[in-house]
Amino acid sequence: MASRSDKRTAGRWKSLAGLAAVLAIAYAMAAGYMYLNQRSFVFVPSGTLADPAEKGLEEVTVETVAMADGTPVTVWRAEPARDGAPTVLYFHGNSGNVSTRWARFRQILDSGFGLYAPAYRGYAGSGGSPSEAAFISDGLEHFDRLSASRTPIVLHGESLGTGVATAVAAQRPQAELVVLEAPYTALVDLALESYPWLPVNLLMKDPMPSRERIGAVAAPVLIVHGTADGLISVEHGRELFERATDPRQIVILEGAGHGNLWDNGLWSAVLKALGRKG
Repeated sequence: MASRSDKRTAGRWKSLAGLAAVLAIAYAMAAGYMYLNQRSFVFVPSGTLADPAEKGLEEVTVETVAMADGTPVTVWRAEPARDGAPTVLYFHGNSGNVSTRWARFRQILDSGFGLYAPAYRGYAGSGGSPSEAAFISDGLEHFDRLSASRTPIVLHGESLGTGVATAVAAQRPQAELVVLEAPYTALVDLALESYPWLPVNLLMKDPMPSRERIGAVAAPVLIVHGTADGLISVEHGRELFERATDPRQIVILEGAGHGNLWDNGLWSAVLKALGRKG
C-alpha cells in the first residue's frame, strides 16, 4: 500500500505533467497562429494609391504592368530630366504604399533623375499576394523592363525593400549603384529578435537572407543607417557592410531613426556616392 508521502509525490508529478501538457498545447497553438499569419506581420499594406499630381509630382505617369504570370502591378514612372542621369528603381518599405513616399520622389526628380517605383503585389494599386519569391521575381522583371530604356539604374531599397534590391542586384550586376536604406541582414533574423521563443528558422516562409546574397552584388553598394533606429538595429547595416564586396560604403547617421534618414542627409549621401550634385 502506498504511503501518504508517495501519494503526495505522485499527485505532484501528475499536476506537473498536466501543466506541461497545457503549456505544450499553448505553445503549439501560438506557433501555429504565428506560422499561419506571419505574412500579415511582414507585409502591411495600407491606404489608397493617390494620383501623383495630387502630391505635386505632375511629371510622374502611372502605368499598369502585367507581370510574367499576368498579375497587374502599378508603376509610378518618370524619365530623367537631365541627359545621362540615372533612373531610381525604388523598392519601398513594408507599410503604406507607393504614394506615401512622394516627398522622397520629389527629391529624386528635383535632382534630374528618373523614377521607376513599382507597387508590390497585394499593395494599393496592384493585384496578387505578397511574398519574397514574388517580390524578387517582379523586381527582376522591373529591372529588365527599365534596362530596356537604356537608362543607368540606381537600385534603391527602403527597409523591407532592401532585401528585394539586394536580391535583384545579385542577379543584375549592371546597376550603377545599390542603395540600402536601413537594411536588415535577413527577415528571419528580425523575427528571431522579436520572437526568440519560436523556431523561426523552421517557420519563416519569407526569410529574405540579404546576408547570404550581398556578397554576390558586383555593383557599388551604399548602406545608410541611423544609430537611433528602433526597428532594425544599425548592427544589421554594419554586418551587411562587412559581408559586401568593394566598392562599398556605409554612412551611419548619428541620432537618426528608421523613418527619417531622408531628413538627415540620405539623398545627399547618394548624390555624393554617384559623384553628382543635387
